[in-house]
Amino acid sequence: MTFVTPLLLAGTALVALPIVLHLIMRQRPKLMEFPALQFIRKQHDANRRRLRLRHLLLLLLRAAAIALLAFALARPSMNLQTSLGSREAPVAAAMVFDTAPRMQYKRENRTRIDVASELGVWLLGQLPEQSQVGVLDTRLGPGVFQVDRGAAKTRIQSLKPVGNSQPLTALVDEALRLLAESELARKEVYIFTDMAKAAWSADAVDAMRQRLAELPSVGIYVIDVGVEKPQNYSLGELRLSSQVLSARGGLGIRTNITRLGPAASRTVELHLLDNNRQPQLRGEESFELAENQSQELEFNVGSLGIGTHQGFVRIVGKDALAEDDRRFFTVEVRPTWRILIAAPKPAESYALYLAESLAPTMFRKQGQARFDCHVVDLDQLDERSLDQYAAVCLLDPKPLEPATWKKLADYVSAGGGLSVFLGRNARPLKEFNSPGAAELLPAKLLRHAVAADDVYLSPRSLEHPILSAFRGRAGSVPWDAFPVFRYWQLATPGEDVGVVASFNDGRPAILERPLGGGRVLTMTTPISDRPDRKAWNMLPVGEAWPFVILTNEMMTYLVGAAAQQLNYYAGQAAVLELDTDNRRESYMITAPDDLKFSQAADLKRHVLVTSSTEQVGNYRVQSGGRASGIDRGFSVNLTLNQTQLERIDPEKLNETFSPNKVRIAKNRREIDRDISVGRVGRELFPALILLLAIVLAAEHLLANRFYKESA
Repeated sequence: MTFVTPLLLAGTALVALPIVLHLIMRQRPKLMEFPALQFIRKQHDANRRRLRLRHLLLLLLRAAAIALLAFALARPSMNLQTSLGSREAPVAAAMVFDTAPRMQYKRENRTRIDVASELGVWLLGQLPEQSQVGVLDTRLGPGVFQVDRGAAKTRIQSLKPVGNSQPLTALVDEALRLLAESELARKEVYIFTDMAKAAWSADAVDAMRQRLAELPSVGIYVIDVGVEKPQNYSLGELRLSSQVLSARGGLGIRTNITRLGPAASRTVELHLLDNNRQPQLRGEESFELAENQSQELEFNVGSLGIGTHQGFVRIVGKDALAEDDRRFFTVEVRPTWRILIAAPKPAESYALYLAESLAPTMFRKQGQARFDCHVVDLDQLDERSLDQYAAVCLLDPKPLEPATWKKLADYVSAGGGLSVFLGRNARPLKEFNSPGAAELLPAKLLRHAVAADDVYLSPRSLEHPILSAFRGRAGSVPWDAFPVFRYWQLATPGEDVGVVASFNDGRPAILERPLGGGRVLTMTTPISDRPDRKAWNMLPVGEAWPFVILTNEMMTYLVGAAAQQLNYYAGQAAVLELDTDNRRESYMITAPDDLKFSQAADLKRHVLVTSSTEQVGNYRVQSGGRASGIDRGFSVNLTLNQTQLERIDPEKLNETFSPNKVRIAKNRREIDRDISVGRVGRELFPALILLLAIVLAAEHLLANRFYKESA
């Protein structure tokens, strides 16, 4: 127990006043002579004892009233959780600031960071002398105690939003680690946040709770600088048809616009940057959004010239949070990929399904096919130069000569892509298990299996780039409508082999094996059979849209288009694959704010890596002159959780810190109240004043009754 004004406890000495008055004003009994009646003498003794008891009770009430008044004026406080002394004792304080982009939300022309900074400077001045102060924000890095209050104030006033803001749970864990280094007994954490639910990730909760268990007496204070009912428009992530396009293909962009708050209307525009880096409008759509509604939108851009193209999608107009009103993108357009399809005679018949899937007749006539397919007999494979093709497909191949296997292996090692669709012609087994074939195939062929029950493709995971196109359709792809009757069983694959997709019986259906700079995809059932009684499967027939997507994604992966990433999140390291025929040692990168910096290339891996991606926008990568130089780029966006404004429930927040108590305040008065309660405990003044009023009332009633009886 502590006291705000302990000197006033001396007022309890006034308890002697009613005692003295009681003794002075005590009435002396008068001697009266009466007849010696025994009854009257007994009644007199009883009355005197009763009167003495009543006077003693009145004395105690008056003394208690004076003692309670003195005790209340001393402002006692009770804290059952800690005994760390008075409020003015120095503290080790960690001031944690949420600096996620959503803290740029404006209200009354002030951002949430501005409000947090102002309250932080004020709170800094309220800390006791000799306190240790650490200022942390949600950027990556260890926390340290500031040299003095001036340094802490400067640090608070210079807070800026961080594109790759880490969760507050991880930051509080770091703050607790910092406080554990202090020798001061009292430790406090102040968290300045807009109470966004996205800031409290569950990933670091266990580590934070373990730190809290080591510091059971630490005070946790949350300063809410957010808005109770925010209103905002926001764009979702951009979903590009592909980051690397064929010269004959178009670009498709899909996203969502979401309204948080009352119904309203907005227009969304698509802009592409021209050669002078100026935005050119290429499409727009207007929407009437109901309260808290989300609407999907799509833009399609026709054939683009070969090279790198950058642009952005934006919401027209301003709102309270501008950081989620614009999304940036980069795509590369390359010459049409040439695909060589080798099959047994008649090759055109074998290749019909695959060729039509990759380059439909209508698209070929309109010049919009992404792939340029060339079909040859397997016997002519030796005569073909493979260097001019981006990928090679073997459909239901027969045994090949060792020289042919070696030619294919060299092609893949040099960076090419090969797909092998095993079928009825994979006999005799010793030819496909030869050393030349074993260098390409994922494992030895064991036997030709006939499905006893219904067997069909059933990918267990859609994380592989080949299956990424099915993520939005997970659970709705009718694989069971395309049964597989026969397939090849393989021996246990090597450690370097990965299973892309399996059948529903668990057997591998598509396997991947890296070889040198390229890769080999092997499918254990063919895609060239007609739908007759002898067909191995029904994959390519009927309404086989899953087959079309699957084969297109397989070819896109083999030609390397799926492996190149041009769009990143803030804080991610950007990795650009370089042309091995046009090596440059150094590149100039222009950031969205037009700041230029040089970056050396990794010539061994043929990549350019940069980690300077904190800014959101389009980055330009250049080397050499305009005539023969390199001009590429990449884009950086925020993750959705960096701008989500949905607030966390206070009870849920208390569960996060359980069993510790969290105090939430919104203004200076509430902050001061919570700090007072946290440091010196709950004040007993209101309870003591109430008890004093009860005692005075009892004394008044009792005294009136005594005087009435005396009268």
